[in-house]
Amino acid sequence: MTARPTRDALWGAGQTARAKLPPAALGSWRPAADRQDPIALLEEQATTRLPELIPVRYGRMGVSPFTFYRGAALPMAADLAAFPTTGVIAQLCGDAHLSNFGLFASPERAELFDINDFDETLHGPFEWDLKRLAASLVVAGRSRAFSAHDNRHAVHRAMRSYRERMAGYALMRGIEVYYSAVAVSSILSYVDKRARPMIENAVRSAAHHDSLHDLPKLTEVINGDRRIVDHPPLIVHRTDVTNPLVAAVLASYRESLQEDRRVLLDRYEIVDYAMKVVGVGSVGLAAFAVLLDGGSDDDPLFLQVKEAQASVYERFLGPSRQATHGARVVAGQRRLQAASDILLGTAVGTGGRHVYIRQLQDQKASAVVEVMTVDDLVAWGELCGWALARGHARSGEPATIAGYLGEDDEFDRAMGAFAEAYADQTERDFDAFSGAIKSGRLTAQTGV
Repeated sequence: MTARPTRDALWGAGQTARAKLPPAALGSWRPAADRQDPIALLEEQATTRLPELIPVRYGRMGVSPFTFYRGAALPMAADLAAFPTTGVIAQLCGDAHLSNFGLFASPERAELFDINDFDETLHGPFEWDLKRLAASLVVAGRSRAFSAHDNRHAVHRAMRSYRERMAGYALMRGIEVYYSAVAVSSILSYVDKRARPMIENAVRSAAHHDSLHDLPKLTEVINGDRRIVDHPPLIVHRTDVTNPLVAAVLASYRESLQEDRRVLLDRYEIVDYAMKVVGVGSVGLAAFAVLLDGGSDDDPLFLQVKEAQASVYERFLGPSRQATHGARVVAGQRRLQAASDILLGTAVGTGGRHVYIRQLQDQKASAVVEVMTVDDLVAWGELCGWALARGHARSGEPATIAGYLGEDDEFDRAMGAFAEAYADQTERDFDAFSGAIKSGRLTAQTGV
């Protein structure tokens, strides 16, 4: 058996990586001479998605540079892969922009702050998640007309939060890192008092997001039967999705759950199901809301069945080790999150479609970028940095990451420079994307 490296050895490995590729080198951004056309990459991505939803995806991406950024994970992955990396590996969220963090309830019903999207998760260079987060802060800040100084300050604070938290995790025992969480009870005293109203509003919003609260919003009673209400093109019953098909997927999914969760699932029966479009980057993937009932109208359960395709990073980093892409998403979520949905599982549908399944809503809430103040952006970025550090510390070697980051602010400043330069690139790409819509190359459906 190979001996486990000491903490000092792991720290030294990070310092060696830092000597080979100093943090300052990560701060520069320029498009490669042979940079792939981001519009062509999006068109390529569209070929494996539901064609009737691609105009919805483009319509949502076309609202602003920030919504474009949310949907452009593949173009950014191609850009990141074109330049040297630290070689320090962790489980990547894969799409760590600021809107993919938020609040949700743990199985013990404690409110936690954490990463909440794992469609692109994969092992890779830890800094790729941080670059995705850093650039999102600047793009979002510009959408709010914040100053360049304020946007860069938000990045610096987020990166410092990550760096200082990682240094702390590097000194912990492994099991202490595993048990750690970013609890709302902790963050309310941590964030600046001027940003506390944003967090408090998110907590209140999360409390009203669960199956019971969603029941009157998503359904109605027709001839004595409760049904999900159609709102085309975002919520639609499909004739090609039948009860036997849904039952078969859920039966396969059931086998991926722990035995006690199977007992829980068996208390419910299928009532209705409909395709439900979610997000920006995910639009076009098959996603369904399934309504189940526990025997009375006050015991509903909404599950989300969501298609999982290859991570955008796989073409650059190699394939996932998991048997299916649904299993890849589930494994990544469990590695990164402090506490995952008790009903998180995976299945393979008819035609070999890979899916993962979880509760549709379980006291979840995220940032509302459109109303953020500068203080809100700074505080949210710091929390994102904290949650990302905890996830990377669980899935990677915290001492190696901390050894690379060091004790100075060189990495923070490098990410600030990168974020501004990549925000400029995002705006250029957004202009090209908007031009492709105007020229008719892309078809966008707005207002959805």
